Amino acid sequence: MSIMGRISFSCLFPASWHFSLSSQVLPRLVIPSIRQLLFISLVVCLIGLLYLLLVAGKGHVSWITKENHFHRHLARVTDIDATDTTNPNLNYGLVVDCGSSGSRVFVYCWPRHNGNPHELLDIRQMRDQNRKPVVMKIKPGISELAKTPEKASDYIYPLLSFAAQHIPKHKHQETPLYVLCTAGMRILPESQQEALLEDLRTDIPVHFNFLFSDSHVEVISGKQEGVYAWIGINFVLGRFDHVHNDDEDVVEVHVPGGDQQETLLRKRTTGVLDMGGVSTQIAYEVPKTVSFASPQQEEIAKNLLAEFNLGCDVHRTEHVYRVYVSTFLGYGGNAARQRYEENLIRNTATRNRLLDQHIGETVESPLLDPCLPTDLQDEIGPPTQRLYLRGTGDFDQCRQILQPFLNRTNDTQTSLSGVYQPAIDYSNSQFYGFSEFYYCMEDVLRMGGDYNASKYAKAAKSYCATQWKILRERFESGLYASHADLHRLKYQCFKSAWMYEVLHTGFSFPTNYKNLKTALLVYDKEVQWTLGAILYRTRFLPLRDIQQESLKGAHSHWRHSFSFVNNHYLFLACFFIVLLSIILYLRRLRRIHRRTAQRCTPSSVPWLEEGLSSPTILINL
Repeated sequence: MSIMGRISFSCLFPASWHFSLSSQVLPRLVIPSIRQLLFISLVVCLIGLLYLLLVAGKGHVSWITKENHFHRHLARVTDIDATDTTNPNLNYGLVVDCGSSGSRVFVYCWPRHNGNPHELLDIRQMRDQNRKPVVMKIKPGISELAKTPEKASDYIYPLLSFAAQHIPKHKHQETPLYVLCTAGMRILPESQQEALLEDLRTDIPVHFNFLFSDSHVEVISGKQEGVYAWIGINFVLGRFDHVHNDDEDVVEVHVPGGDQQETLLRKRTTGVLDMGGVSTQIAYEVPKTVSFASPQQEEIAKNLLAEFNLGCDVHRTEHVYRVYVSTFLGYGGNAARQRYEENLIRNTATRNRLLDQHIGETVESPLLDPCLPTDLQDEIGPPTQRLYLRGTGDFDQCRQILQPFLNRTNDTQTSLSGVYQPAIDYSNSQFYGFSEFYYCMEDVLRMGGDYNASKYAKAAKSYCATQWKILRERFESGLYASHADLHRLKYQCFKSAWMYEVLHTGFSFPTNYKNLKTALLVYDKEVQWTLGAILYRTRFLPLRDIQQESLKGAHSHWRHSFSFVNNHYLFLACFFIVLLSIILYLRRLRRIHRRTAQRCTPSSVPWLEEGLSSPTILINL
């Protein structure tokens, strides 16, 4: 090879490029000091590139993981897109809620488990092509068939047929079906319960190909229903995701069944308060081991404390929870009012008879009721015991009158009717209040959301003291919630006082408690206990996916590694080759230049002095 006037470089790998160097410039590039400087610069650039790929890239992956985790949770609670039934990795599950007034079927779906034993199934409610939840309800309740149990399967057939139409047929045989009965069935004799359940166990497998066994049909207890509701709400709120940020509240947990010294720091779960028309329920996690005042109290507590593992691996304790659940029949808003009125009728009749009075027997001489709005006239009781009332709207007096109806005792760690209640760490706890806890605050008082005892009491006191005719005018002007009716207006004063007393006197919440949020929906969605039921009952299903993932990982580890090399190290290898080639050629050109300079005479290189052009030498890499 000989050096002429210009040297050109071209390369087709890893990318096409071309440049040329004048022979006058070349000597300056290949002198030792400049060459070493160029080499050192390239090495520094290479080290910087390695840092970006291996160190910064790792942080980027971590950030992406957290971001994906956030978006997965956000999708679970706000997703309203239609379910993609063509997705082969989507699984389905059915829960039929057989309640007292009717039955409803809920269809749930979840993607294939990611193989991480620390995570639960990502269960969501299925949505049809119109993006509406796949739910169907029928009336009356299944308990109405107590005398004709052979009709139970015909009764439930429309629900299962409806669900079957929404689930791909090839998925039916792996879709678990649970038929869970609640309050209406509980009041039936056990023989009638079993007759209805047996008809379902026998006939459902004949008409449907769902994953179904005898244990999938049962009458659940109030305790189970409360636990399922607690699970459902905390799942939607993301409290079972144990990857927490610095700004999230955590709690120290003594894992049930483990070493007493074993503690776990994880996200704080939320408690649930629910006041319906008939009953009131409370459920919350008991993070630390509890002590009992007596053996009798310990025995009672066993029926109120539920210990369970939501994780798929019984040997892992991160998803072990101890939850207190208690249901109080007769302590709902309407049932409490009925007990209150029965007490008024009985006491007034006794007092009138002893004192020879006729208070409340006519409209002209009504019984004054502090739990009704001012000047509201009402009549209660059967025709033979009709009692006429007129409201005086005294919120504080109403509260005092209602306190005996709570049936509190002087025993420690007790609540309504003297029922055992574990201590609550009010400084580090959170509760959601549903049904009447929300209605009492929002329908009329228009202050649903974060609960403030002093503001609530002030608003309720003002409402009770307002004359009935003014309240009617406000109602007709549309100043109250759209679903508020005259019944709500009449008994808002009573229910406000009842809710206040149940919360602060019955359950012993301090009046300065700031972590109660009343709500109708969670993330704009109605959270049913059925969500918690299917989450709990399918908790072992991820084991299959975890085992498959582990097996696949054992056989294809080299593939993942090779993929990583393709994406990162292959590029670095190419970069090294190109860099080494450039260095070697620069060194070679330097030697050639020296040899040529030694051979040349002054007459043989006039073009160097005159700047004449010369042919170009192509060096292909």
